[in-house]
Amino acid sequence: MSNSPAAEAARRRTFAIISHPDAGKTTLTENLLLAGGAIRAAGAVRARGENRRTRSDWMKIERERGISVSASVMTFDHEGLMFNLLDTPGHEDFSEDTYRTLTAADAAVMVLDAAKGIEPQTLKLFEVCRLRDIPIVTFINKMDREAQDPFALLDEIASKLALDPAPLFWPAGSGGRFKGMLDLRTQKFLPYAKKGSDQEEDHPDPVAFGGNAVVSYLDPDEQAELEEAAMLVTEAAKPFDPQAFLEGHMTPVFFGSALRHFGVDELLAGLGAYAPPPKAVKATKGGDATHIVPGDNEVTGFVFKVQANMDPNHRDRIAFLRLCSGRFNRGMKLKVQNTGRQLSVNAPIMFFASDRELAEEAFAGDVIGIPNHGVLRVGDSLSETGTLRFAGLPNFAPEILQRVRVKDPLKAKHLKKALEGLAEEGVTQLFRPQIGSDFIVGAVGQLQFEVMADRLANEYQLEVIFETSPYAEARWLTGERAEVEDFGNKHKTAMATDIDDQPVFLAKSSWEIGYVAERYPKVGFERTKERG
Repeated sequence: MSNSPAAEAARRRTFAIISHPDAGKTTLTENLLLAGGAIRAAGAVRARGENRRTRSDWMKIERERGISVSASVMTFDHEGLMFNLLDTPGHEDFSEDTYRTLTAADAAVMVLDAAKGIEPQTLKLFEVCRLRDIPIVTFINKMDREAQDPFALLDEIASKLALDPAPLFWPAGSGGRFKGMLDLRTQKFLPYAKKGSDQEEDHPDPVAFGGNAVVSYLDPDEQAELEEAAMLVTEAAKPFDPQAFLEGHMTPVFFGSALRHFGVDELLAGLGAYAPPPKAVKATKGGDATHIVPGDNEVTGFVFKVQANMDPNHRDRIAFLRLCSGRFNRGMKLKVQNTGRQLSVNAPIMFFASDRELAEEAFAGDVIGIPNHGVLRVGDSLSETGTLRFAGLPNFAPEILQRVRVKDPLKAKHLKKALEGLAEEGVTQLFRPQIGSDFIVGAVGQLQFEVMADRLANEYQLEVIFETSPYAEARWLTGERAEVEDFGNKHKTAMATDIDDQPVFLAKSSWEIGYVAERYPKVGFERTKERG
């Protein structure tokens, strides 16, 4: 007999990894899975001789470009805890997908490149974490390459992020001089062993910093330098306070090299010790505000992502459901709050990147995949009674609008279906103009159009052409129905509907939005819309 929902939720650690592209996020993901015992070999790209691919990057375009563009979920059990790792796209063109994934995380690991420090995309993602009060663990990666002074990196975290950095380890040198790091809490020295690219990474066991064995790894000057730096940082930095971390004021700092699997075990141990289990979530029940506690008996959750065609052999469509309470059992019936539809969840999936297995049971903090054909959408709230609604997930006004048409006019119907599918996943946004037959597609960045063209060609066998659209901005209209309709009738050529049939105003410039907003003060022109 397994434990109660409250006890099971308490051993969950659901976290996301955020970083700037190229800071080493995918490599760290791999090595965390390796450290957690979930895989036997990190599919590092440097394993030339074998066909080992990075396990978390499964979409063709991701492998070709070496970037993550679609958030995936990986679950593994380690030392009595259940870890759910949410991998997020590092590329800024996919910030919306990342934002939605962060709504399902209880903590985040921020990966910094030791040479570059905090980069623009990291800052953007950090702001999202701050909005959601997500506690942040910092991993300073690539210490085996030339790095900035660690004190300068701590200063940058403090000044740019307004977070108190609390290093739990301190590095001995960097680049060619990198010898390992000192555990500031136990005074144990963790030696770093440089290996050739074809050798398995295996670092020597920790030794007491004050003992005799440390001389095998550090010469007297290095020892003195590390001792002085450790003393300085202990005096200068605030001691690590788990409560301040959970409240979002402090970040524990780890150092290492993900590629060389150094410091990764320590990071995983830190996540187990300090990252929070699932917490109570705000919701409305029958219109009244309430909190859903992980130990509640009713099974509840929300869809934060929909992914189609994860398995090209089956035209599948999987909704990622973050559970918020209860004990979920396979075969359970759950109701969708906004449509009232009931689903029998007979084949729920636990994820391991694109590998998957059936989930017999799951608890708060877990992410399960529900195969469905267009029944579930991003932002949907599910529960046994169907009366609960979690706060919806935001849609942001797209930054680029383009016309899309299919090369073969006979496939126009297929294009509509394919575009609707991708819009429901949140890959792009779809607007249907009231006048004219071309669809207008909106995205945050250019790469999204490339991914879209790639997926339309591979998954739907549709060759499409993107053309510049006459519109530059899209805004959702809110206000009294009569006012919105009056506005729509007077601006028919600029009116469209989105995938939820909500009215959208397509403007040629931001100046035009300001102009019409002044003339129609009773109509709201919104940059964001809540889904679900």
